[in-house]
Amino acid sequence: MKAIVIEGTLRSGSGKKLSNDLRKNEEVPCNINGVENYSFSAPVKSFKNLVYTPDFKTATIKLGDKEINCVIQELQFNPVTDELVHIDFLELVAGKKLIVEIPLQLNGTPKGAKDGGKITQRIKKLRVKTTPEKLVERIQINIGDIELGKSIRVSDLKLDGMEILNPTHFPVVSVLIPRAIKEETPTASVPVPVAAAAPAAGVVAPVAAAKPAAKKK
Repeated sequence: MKAIVIEGTLRSGSGKKLSNDLRKNEEVPCNINGVENYSFSAPVKSFKNLVYTPDFKTATIKLGDKEINCVIQELQFNPVTDELVHIDFLELVAGKKLIVEIPLQLNGTPKGAKDGGKITQRIKKLRVKTTPEKLVERIQINIGDIELGKSIRVSDLKLDGMEILNPTHFPVVSVLIPRAIKEETPTASVPVPVAAAAPAAGVVAPVAAAKPAAKKK
């Protein structure tokens, strides 16, 4: 996976005033947490392809003669302007596991969709524990075999070198049965005995004709 390169400048000081001064100059204050901890800043525009993307990305932070491979650990935005104000990075160490969220890529057309079903994606990202070597931009899922009214659940997924941390019973993607198809499905009719209707109020029910009396001999 290709990393986004960020050219940063080490900063020795800290504090709110210094951070605000950096932001006024369109710089974003950042920290790297890892084998060694670093504080640096970089131009806000250099983070565009790292932060504002639907894909999972790693970053290579260049600080002088140092290059540090990282992932984003935490982002902070201004609650009023929505501007990026701070980033915490986590250093990637070969073989050392970390927890990240990676978006899903659905591939194929479900059998149920061809029969008129509606595809509904319930989970957009998977939370996984893995090593840096197994990181990908998107997790690929083949949905071609999903039938009408069926789902792929977290428990159905098997990912090489990744431990999925989402609840196993959660559906990832489903093919729902539209109401129109439900209404078209015939249901078996059950005969119901009909009782004789009672006469309406004020209406006298007809009386059966009386049999003629037997003649006296």
